[in-house]
Amino acid sequence: MTFDAAFDWTRRHVESGRLPTAVLGIATADGTVALDGFGASTDALYPLFSITKALTGITAARAIERGLLTPNTPLTDALPTFGASRDDVVRLRHLASHTSGIAEPPLDTALPLRDELLSAGRDFAAGSASRYSTIAFEGIAALIQHATGVSWDVGTTEWATSLGATGLTLDPGDSIGVPDAAAGGVDLERFHATRAPGAGLLGTADDLLRIGSELLRIGDGARGGILTPAGLRMMLTPLTGDIPRLDPYPAGRGQDWGLTFNLRTRAPGLIDRDVYGHGGWAGTEFWVHPGAGVCWVLLTNAASRPGVDADELDNAVVAAL
Repeated sequence: MTFDAAFDWTRRHVESGRLPTAVLGIATADGTVALDGFGASTDALYPLFSITKALTGITAARAIERGLLTPNTPLTDALPTFGASRDDVVRLRHLASHTSGIAEPPLDTALPLRDELLSAGRDFAAGSASRYSTIAFEGIAALIQHATGVSWDVGTTEWATSLGATGLTLDPGDSIGVPDAAAGGVDLERFHATRAPGAGLLGTADDLLRIGSELLRIGDGARGGILTPAGLRMMLTPLTGDIPRLDPYPAGRGQDWGLTFNLRTRAPGLIDRDVYGHGGWAGTEFWVHPGAGVCWVLLTNAASRPGVDADELDNAVVAAL
C-alpha cells in the first residue's frame, strides 16, 4: 500500500499556509502503516477537540456492557434536578446522538459546565431533531460517574492506556496551539479550563491510531479488547434517521449519528461511505473504514480552513487501497 496522494494532500495544504501544521497517520488492524509530520513532529500533542466525543462514548459503552447503564437511561438518574421545566425525558441515547435539545453555551464558557447543563434551556423536544451539542457530553460524563464511580476522563485514559495510547490528557502543557483561535471566537485558555468531556482531550496521532487499530480488530470480531463486537455494533447503530438536522451540521453533510460516532453513510463527497469517526473544531480528523480495513488521523490546528476539504483526504486514503 502506498498513500502518497494522501501525504501530498497534507503537505500541499501546509506549504500553502491553509494549515499551520499537520500530522497524518494511517493504520490497519495490525497497527500504524504510515505516519508523517508537516511543520510539527509526529509525536506532537494537539488539542483533539470533538474527537473527544467518540472517546467519551466508548467509555459510556463500556459501562453499558457492564450492565451499569443502557442507552435509555434518563439523565435525571445522575442529575435529578436536570430539566425540571421540561415535559420530555432526556436519555443517554439523546445525549450521545445530538438529539437532546439542550441549549448550547459557548465552547469557552467561564461557568462550570455542570452549572451550564443544569441551567440550560430547551431548543427542541428530545429526539425530535438533531443539533450538534457539546454540552450534552457533560450529561454523559455525569451518567458515567454516577454509574461507575469513576470520572469520564479517568475511565477513558484507563482503557486507552491498555492499548498503549498513553498520551491522552486534559493538560494543554506543551501542546500545539491554534493561532487563529481568538479570531475564531474561542479563548483557548478558558476553553481548556472547562475540561469538557465533549471536546477537552489532547493527544498524539499515535494515540488515535492505536485506538483506530483496536476498533478495526473489534469490527473483525476480535474479543477481549476495549469493547465487545456487540458493543461496537451498538455504537454504530444509527440513532437519528430522517429527523431534521439543524445547523451547524445540516442534512447536506450526509451524516447520521450513532452512539457518539458520526456515521457518514450519506456523505456526497466520499467514495466510501462505510465510515465512522469524528472531526474536531480546529481541523482534527479521526475516521475508521471497517470495510476497507483502514483508519486515518489528521491532527492540525486551524479554526478557519478555507479551501481545505477533508473529504478529499479521505478519498485519497481509501483509493490507495
